[in-house]
Amino acid sequence: MSATATTTAATDLTEKQERILRYLRENAGTRTYFKSRLIADDLGLTAKEVGANMRAILNGDFDVTVEKWGYSSGTTWKVSV
Repeated sequence: MSATATTTAATDLTEKQERILRYLRENAGTRTYFKSRLIADDLGLTAKEVGANMRAILNGDFDVTVEKWGYSSGTTWKVSV
């Protein structure tokens, strides 16, 4: 995917969704699994906000792939670049 397509798709996101996507991009190189509550702690959001806003990233066409991986003591997301 070209940088233009990524930028265009990202402009359809809300500010919270852009922050979450940026966080995933910055950290996906060193981690694969992310818990909503830990993303929330790092971004000053609630786990519920992360989960609700993750849907746009799941359904979008971005340079990271996100899968809902598990739900034990909170939702876990599998992220790959």
